[in-house]
Amino acid sequence: MRRLLLAACLAALSAGPLPAATSESTAEMQKGILPSAVSSARAPEESGTAEVESHAARPGRIEGRPAAAEVSPLQARVDAARPGDTIVVEAGTYRGDLVIDRALKLVGRKRPRLVGSGHGSVVRIRAADVTVEGFDIDGLSGGDLGDDTSGIHVAAPRAVIRDCRIDNTLFGVYLREADEARVERCSIRGIPGKEPGEKGSGIHVWNTQRFVLTDNRIEDVRDGLYVQSSGNGRITGNVARNLRYGLHYMYSNDNVFEGNTFENGAAGTAIMYSQRIVFRRNRFLRNRGFASVGLLLKSCDDVLAEYNLIADNARGIFLEGSNRNVLRGNVVAASDMAIVLYDSCSKNRITGNSFVGNLTPLFLVGRRTDTLFEGNYWSDNDEPDLDGDGRSDRPYRLTSVFDHFRGNLTAADLFSQGPAALALGAAEASFPILQPLEVLDTAPLVRPPALDKVPTAEAGGRVTDWPGAAG
Repeated sequence: MRRLLLAACLAALSAGPLPAATSESTAEMQKGILPSAVSSARAPEESGTAEVESHAARPGRIEGRPAAAEVSPLQARVDAARPGDTIVVEAGTYRGDLVIDRALKLVGRKRPRLVGSGHGSVVRIRAADVTVEGFDIDGLSGGDLGDDTSGIHVAAPRAVIRDCRIDNTLFGVYLREADEARVERCSIRGIPGKEPGEKGSGIHVWNTQRFVLTDNRIEDVRDGLYVQSSGNGRITGNVARNLRYGLHYMYSNDNVFEGNTFENGAAGTAIMYSQRIVFRRNRFLRNRGFASVGLLLKSCDDVLAEYNLIADNARGIFLEGSNRNVLRGNVVAASDMAIVLYDSCSKNRITGNSFVGNLTPLFLVGRRTDTLFEGNYWSDNDEPDLDGDGRSDRPYRLTSVFDHFRGNLTAADLFSQGPAALALGAAEASFPILQPLEVLDTAPLVRPPALDKVPTAEAGGRVTDWPGAAG
């Protein structure tokens, strides 16, 4: 009888046609929305993130002066300026590309339009201490990804890009070895109609130290923020949505992310091969592409993630090969899997978080973990608190046999609330041999903690959009 029960459960899980997400993910891969390694993965244990575009992007050639026929009429004013001058540009349309090769301020009055040639970067900063402020910039949907064609391309230190609107360019702002650069209050929108693989990043940061990105709005590009080999930066108050990766990040240490929103990405966010990063009061929302992740850490150590809202993602948090990270005071809600954890991780601490309305609390890949789960709230924990200390009287078990048999994330989710999962749970209770590695929250909370520092879902919204979370 027991064998029949187990066989029936497994048959229920495997029956039926392949889920639509499998064919959709193939289409996404062909369009460049997802890296091929992610798109072809059927389950976390099959490939993990070992090939989530882990190769670093190499910059292209540095553009010099444009051809004579493609030069902006503002070039003569720049060439005549002395270092330290301020050039005020009145309202109007100025066609052609511009090279700034001396320290100066280029300030737009009443939002003049800089319309590029369509062949190269519209503004090319090649000297230290340049400010560009108050322009609308149009790249005419042209250029070459291999040349890093941008609205504003910076290859010198201490540039300030402020209050610019950049449209129809492959890259919005490209910082190449541009130490102490600042990009503030810019709006960046990519080229409509192009596939993600044919676009560049909204703000691309390469080999740049002590940079600041503040209050920028980015949409319809490949990756909202791309950060590589760049450290000691501050990234605050930015919004990146409707793209592939909201944040694509590697080989970059000691950066702080605070108050940003990464929303509606086909792949979510990916942080790789980095150390000592702080994520505080950010929103990772509605990243629902195949294998999307709210916050992914691969080979990252000593990361602090606190007071973030991670909600409505295919996977909330993903940890692989990452050590000594602390995740505390976050709300992880309404995701298919709250946490995917590989046994290649060690000495991580997950404490004081609120996990609300997720289909699965934990998917453990492997047979061991020393990750500490303690003092979290789990909305599906029904253990009583008889002594009234605010914690369940027994530990909360995060793993189950059903999750162990989830061969395909999307396919398994179709059954997660159905009779097959319930039957397998009954078999699990009867069969000690079926029990997976036990992962426990040793002191689970019976009520959601008051996480007042966690941001609301969106302007005017409340964290309580997800039942059980505290606002």
